[in-house]
Amino acid sequence: MDDFAVIADPTRRAIIERLHRREHDVGALVDALGISQSLASKHLRVLRQAGVVEAAAVGKRRVYRLTDRPMPEVIAWVRPYVSRWADSFDRLAEALDAVEEREDD
Repeated sequence: MDDFAVIADPTRRAIIERLHRREHDVGALVDALGISQSLASKHLRVLRQAGVVEAAAVGKRRVYRLTDRPMPEVIAWVRPYVSRWADSFDRLAEALDAVEEREDD
């Protein structure tokens, strides 16, 4: 499955967002997202197969966390837009600084 298919589903994106903050077991994800355990398990399986998350046994629970896999297809696609947005924000900051300097005079 390509990187875009992995993040195409809003539930998978929500799981990734939760795991970005900290590790969770399936029960915590089910509670936080208001989904069934079978649905959470289905999405976690997709994320595991894609290498985005990994699981570790902690006692009787399986705890999930994000891996360091960067999703290169998504990063490559987003990179030009990030550069453009960063340039726009830099120009905005310069314009605001100029306005502030005029107000101080």
